[in-house]
Amino acid sequence: MTCTNQQVKKLMKNINIFTQEQSAAKAAMSVKTARKYLRSKKQPNELKKLHSWRNRPDVFAAYWDEIEELVNNAPNLQAKTVFIHLQNKYPERFYESQLRTLQRQFKNWRALYGKDKEVIFCQKHICGIQSQSDYTEMDDLVITIEGRHFKHLLFHFMLTYSRWEIVSICYEESFASLAEGYEHAVWTLGKVAPEHRTDNLSAATKKTGGNRDFTENWLKLMNHYRITPSRNNPGKSHENGSVEKSHDLFKTAVDQQLMLKGSRDFQSIEEYEKFLKEVLKSRNTSRKEALALELPKLKELPKDKWSSPKILPVRVSPSSTVQIESVPYSVPSRLISYVLIAHIFYNKIQLYYGQKCLQEMPKARGQEAIDYRHIIDSLIRKPGAFANYQYKEALFPRVCFRQAYDKLLSHSKSRGIKQYLEILQLAKNHGEQQVAAILELLLKQQIVPLPEQIKPLLDLPTAIPEIKIKQPQLIFYNQLLSKEVHQ
Repeated sequence: MTCTNQQVKKLMKNINIFTQEQSAAKAAMSVKTARKYLRSKKQPNELKKLHSWRNRPDVFAAYWDEIEELVNNAPNLQAKTVFIHLQNKYPERFYESQLRTLQRQFKNWRALYGKDKEVIFCQKHICGIQSQSDYTEMDDLVITIEGRHFKHLLFHFMLTYSRWEIVSICYEESFASLAEGYEHAVWTLGKVAPEHRTDNLSAATKKTGGNRDFTENWLKLMNHYRITPSRNNPGKSHENGSVEKSHDLFKTAVDQQLMLKGSRDFQSIEEYEKFLKEVLKSRNTSRKEALALELPKLKELPKDKWSSPKILPVRVSPSSTVQIESVPYSVPSRLISYVLIAHIFYNKIQLYYGQKCLQEMPKARGQEAIDYRHIIDSLIRKPGAFANYQYKEALFPRVCFRQAYDKLLSHSKSRGIKQYLEILQLAKNHGEQQVAAILELLLKQQIVPLPEQIKPLLDLPTAIPEIKIKQPQLIFYNQLLSKEVHQ
């Protein structure tokens, strides 16, 4: 009869109170079994004997010298790879059901004779000493902005002791995004750690001979904040392990909040940034006590930030565009011939006239940045200019707009362009998303998306209401004046 440790424990407890037969019954075992445990004073797991015999012949015994030679030459060989090799070399000798046996023998052999593995030494994080940063991709969460897949990275910064963290959106692993992300983090925190660790990303390090050294720009940034840069050894990502682990935890938290939200779509990048801030706020709440201990031990910030925008004067051309770093950007046509001041940041551009910021826009990535809202009113007056317009493709803000244009042209070549421009004007005045939803509905039903069919769906008045105001009769005023005189 097989007994558990709990049964024997119960037997030992009752034997001092009850008879042997009663104690055995209460422990749910036979009297004979009870005597065995009472004599031995041992638990069942202590009495269990390990057997060394085999139930069936070892099919790999005759080939083990060959197997051992393969593994010695290539220590990372997997049992399945060796098993397939044996099947090919010795047909009809080995069967799939024997793979598990070989895997178990591999594990036993490596435990006895395998090479030593690298030991990872868990570090004690000292308060107020180090911060870490790294990039993490967000594409696998399938975030969309107005229905379009938003491909981006997050620059992830954290303090290793308190685990306070912050992220910022970026689009590539470059020095500009690294510097901007780092400065955003430390100025939000209000302090800097004496040491900052990164991995061997090319934005901060460069290959020099057989080693990697810090780039001149990264050293300048670190010197500005009077801190010591450090990096993990190549291929040893666990040396930057605090932020590496936090990548997974933060992305899981974002994913969970997206599930609660019920949608992965955002109306704008600003709305998505606000969402990320709420996730960070929730995660940092539990770290307030540790952060309160760490902040006094961190260093003060310098007076100014290291980065500053590149400032250039730009003139608005007759086509209502400005050229910034060889890329055309559209502006409202009222600014034609004006000289504006462009403040060029890593991921955005601000246009100033005097002290007033007139326009802020994302920095384009090598292609024109033409906003149809800036020029559509002029195109309505000059529809003939659209067919050969230099930046025509930029005037199809979504696929459904291009599909609508093609359908309008096939319906009427003479009026199709003007009708499409009227649709673009509706998008400007009543919202691109609303017009796009109507276009998709009409196209799905194989209906030509004429402007007159879209307007009623936007709840626009069909005509300006005629208001009639009756002309007052002056005799009534005369009567009122005569009453005041008599009084």
